[in-house]
Amino acid sequence: MAVGTGTMPNFFPIEGIRLGVAEAGIKTEGRKDLVLIEMASGGTCSGVFTQNVFCAAPVVICKKNLSQLDSHSLPSYLLINTGNANAGTGQQGMDDALSCCRFIATTFDVDSTQVFPFSTGVIGEKLPIDRIELGIPSVAKDLKNDNWQNAAEGILTTDTRPKGASIQIEYSGHRLTINGISKGSGMIKPNMATMLAFVGTDASISKPLLDKMVRELAELSFNRITVDGDTSTNDACMLLASGKSPAPEITEDHPDFPAFKSALQSVFIELAQAIVRDGEGATKFVTVSVEQSSDSKEALDTAYTIAHSPLIKTALFASDPNWGRILAALGRAPIEGLDLTKVDIFLGSVRIVHKGEKCSKYTEEAGQKVVDLDEISIVIQLGRGEVNETVWTTDLSHDYVTINAEYRT
Repeated sequence: MAVGTGTMPNFFPIEGIRLGVAEAGIKTEGRKDLVLIEMASGGTCSGVFTQNVFCAAPVVICKKNLSQLDSHSLPSYLLINTGNANAGTGQQGMDDALSCCRFIATTFDVDSTQVFPFSTGVIGEKLPIDRIELGIPSVAKDLKNDNWQNAAEGILTTDTRPKGASIQIEYSGHRLTINGISKGSGMIKPNMATMLAFVGTDASISKPLLDKMVRELAELSFNRITVDGDTSTNDACMLLASGKSPAPEITEDHPDFPAFKSALQSVFIELAQAIVRDGEGATKFVTVSVEQSSDSKEALDTAYTIAHSPLIKTALFASDPNWGRILAALGRAPIEGLDLTKVDIFLGSVRIVHKGEKCSKYTEEAGQKVVDLDEISIVIQLGRGEVNETVWTTDLSHDYVTINAEYRT
């Protein structure tokens, strides 16, 4: 079950970035579960990762290898397996992740530090390293620059559909391409990025600027989504710039930089929202906006208090305009000295609370029309300042419980 059509784009190929997909039988036979992304020499890559203390072995290795990457010189490889998170697996997990890097390094005659491993799936189980090794020749043979659709399918776990975005823009008279794929459906409140996301472009971008942009854009997209308030052990968001376009290097002082950054941000947001739309058991896509706050932290804390409330989420699943649940959740948000007489609350465009109490013009019929929709907005106006923040979430359905209760069966 998911919200919206989930239509995938027609991906534009990106020079310098190739993707391969294979069926390695890691968890389920006959399913795409091994993906390899190759970036040719001369490119740069950067990433942000989960802040979960129990981060998976591939996250540890990926961060280490990324810190040692000599930008603008060597090719790099991203190996993604599904069906197994390789998290909570101790030294064996580290050894297995390093083995995956060596498999790729041997295949392409590169150093293992040029390989970045990613895993997603069940926590606490040993990685079936033999199956991955057997799948390496197939995934390597499949490498091509127009394989984004298959790669999007190859990184899925409990997702019901692939997620992707593709856009082209003009930069200094040259056409640049930006593609992205993501996966994630449950255990979503990343505290950095998302379950897994890979964004690539043929632009030339310095490593410092790439590092800056991936942090900023992840914060405005993948750090604004939540399905269930849980943070995965394996979250990663990678940004790759192959530098193969004839366009001049992306710089912050270039007149076309704002347009490029805006386009890149739109891809990040589209991928992040696609995860929420495909949230486990989701029937509603919910936008929670907190306006007129004194600072960003206060606004986000308030928005997440609303977004994580099981009572609000179950009411939305039932299409019940039970606005009292929103009022109660707001009342326990971590806000110092909230003046209730300045608070307004909206369901869509319908004002349900005005100056801290039920709006005299509100009707149950008007509220019902809003919550009957698949896409719902909740707007909280605090009357405390000028800072606005938005997060995206889902309702909470019977299917969410079923999916997670039966996850390992």
